[in-house]
Amino acid sequence: MSEATKSTTSTGAADKSGGLRLDKWLWFARFVKSRSLATKLVVDGNMRINGVPSHKAHYAVKVGDVLTFALGHHIRVIRIAALGARRGPAPEARLLYEDLDPPAPRETPARATTFEARDEGAGRPTKRDRRQTTNLKSPRD
Repeated sequence: MSEATKSTTSTGAADKSGGLRLDKWLWFARFVKSRSLATKLVVDGNMRINGVPSHKAHYAVKVGDVLTFALGHHIRVIRIAALGARRGPAPEARLLYEDLDPPAPRETPARATTFEARDEGAGRPTKRDRRQTTNLKSPRD
């Protein structure tokens, strides 16, 4: 076996077609915490590769492929920029993809009343605060 063949088969980074397993790339790019979670994400049918649904974790992705998948409450649309050789730190993982549709920032819910808003470090609510909250939440007769 040649040295080039040994290096790719021992690390498992790239297969013969020049691609990388989908579950491994998702793990390298830090979209999931483990390869088993990456496999579950793909097998459950939540993954599209270039618009085509895929249920195979062993699918070989290439640079330029567009992945569409649900992650949490967001639909992620990602273009693969590089395959990667290891699961490195987050700044290194961000270089593996281009986010085509970044998730919208979270909105903080507005407070209903003024007495619910407490200053930072104000401590526990007082008995008076608790009564006001109870009166607000309970229906009036």
